[in-house]
Amino acid sequence: MSSPLPSPAAPPRERADACPGALQTHAAADGGLARVRVPGGTLTAAQLRTLAAAARELGDGHLELTSRGNLQLRALPDGAEVALGSRLAGAGLLPSATHERVRNVLASTLTGRTDGGHVDVRPWVRAFDAGLSGDPGLAALPGRFLATLDDGRGDVAGLGGDVGLLALSSGSVALTLGGADSGLRTHPDRAVALALAAARAFLDERTAQGSTAWRLAELADGPELVAARLGGPVTAGAPLPAAPVTGPVGAAAQLDGRTALIGVVPLGRLSADQADLLARLAPEVQLTPWRSVVVPDLAEDAVDDAAVDLYRTGIVFDEASPWLQVTTCAGRPGCARSLADVRADAVTAVTTRTLPADGARQHWVGCERRCGRPQGRVVDVVATPTGYRIEED
Repeated sequence: MSSPLPSPAAPPRERADACPGALQTHAAADGGLARVRVPGGTLTAAQLRTLAAAARELGDGHLELTSRGNLQLRALPDGAEVALGSRLAGAGLLPSATHERVRNVLASTLTGRTDGGHVDVRPWVRAFDAGLSGDPGLAALPGRFLATLDDGRGDVAGLGGDVGLLALSSGSVALTLGGADSGLRTHPDRAVALALAAARAFLDERTAQGSTAWRLAELADGPELVAARLGGPVTAGAPLPAAPVTGPVGAAAQLDGRTALIGVVPLGRLSADQADLLARLAPEVQLTPWRSVVVPDLAEDAVDDAAVDLYRTGIVFDEASPWLQVTTCAGRPGCARSLADVRADAVTAVTTRTLPADGARQHWVGCERRCGRPQGRVVDVVATPTGYRIEED
């Protein structure tokens, strides 16, 4: 098989998969942490209001945006997952209690709304999620398993999906496995079925190897063996587009004449009040892997008012803002391992214009585990007992 797929397996996982969900929370230092999967990042206004109310009434009043376009609620009291699950189910955010942790699906930002893509992948998101949740066997996928659905603009294909689709034209789609082109091709109408088959093949290969791998790339020759299980004609694989460091920011003209606003949420912390405001501005919003939020389908006379209202709450629309360069882990008080309140320290560094490394892209962390570190070139700002240590690539 001619393909650039990686063959060495990553070190085996020694821990059981305990990735948090909405029903299976993680016990953090500040209380329970719940992760709500949002396939494709799309939320209706009603769903956003439900999440804002849950954050306000059950958690710490914030929703955390993740690098997979999902949301987290923190500081939940013991047993709150029961009430949270009920609210999410009522809002259509929990279609399957058995599959809720495996619904990690990234989709191209602004797909079907702006130039740059070959197909609108929003129907793919709905079909993949339905196929995933409707297959009892796929409930066995690890909570870190990721699908990427790229319309051809190349914004999510390079984000390390276990299984992915990349539109090459209006009539051809590449299947990606373990973050590389498998060489398998299909028509857009058959693409979702192929991606679901690849997810099943991953589980079959994991069983055949007697492995508990969380990710496809952790299996020895995993991508190649999964591709072989799928069969079909194979072409020479091509390099995937490099994942962008940041997503689009500001106003984007839509194909239908309306406008989408894309704003960065500093440190990915969206307050319940901000979420309520977003729900008032548009029938739906899209979360992105860059911890930003898209408010689409705005009429021309509504764009300026919406931008001003969101800006006043702290959402950033300036491509030159340092907030596009700074990410952090949870830090204190949320994480018992952390040696510092990295969020507060990062905020101080941004507001006083004292960011290290000349303001280069940087990730502030409270310990050596460096949780939440983004892909690509980044400076690590690591808390130690005596201050921060700066590590440049």
